[in-house]
Amino acid sequence: MPTNATATSRRKSRLKLHLQLGSRAVGAPSATQLRRWAGAALDRPSEVTVRIVGEAEARRLNRRYRGEDHATNVLSFPYALSRRMVQGDVVLCAPVIAREARSQGKSLEAHFAHMTVHALLHLRGYDHARRRAAARMEALEKRVLTKLGYPDPYDPAPA
Repeated sequence: MPTNATATSRRKSRLKLHLQLGSRAVGAPSATQLRRWAGAALDRPSEVTVRIVGEAEARRLNRRYRGEDHATNVLSFPYALSRRMVQGDVVLCAPVIAREARSQGKSLEAHFAHMTVHALLHLRGYDHARRRAAARMEALEKRVLTKLGYPDPYDPAPA
């Protein structure tokens, strides 16, 4: 039976996380925070690049890949869907996430955690295009965020 240290290092080695900072936004999550959130959201070995960007880059990417001409909070780019591994890129737009956190009365950390978990679930194949799929994805987001110690992101009156 492995010791806790062995089990922890084995678990950590299942996640290869690359962090790219394309924005100097105040309050952007650290690599340690992103790794913790990813570890809770991903259920199999994974290789993920997380890029934190400003509004101009988020807008360019959203226009190019989704045909929408505005900066969006998060974009997910899965490489391939596999039962054995999760691979993909996540783009987090720091200024949009900060604005949303303020307008929704949430802490910046909690909203970054939610957006990161949300994006990683997209890499796992979840979506919210249909009502039933959205309900499944939201329920899983809530479970993961609760496990991480964050409040329900869909609660209209956050703590």
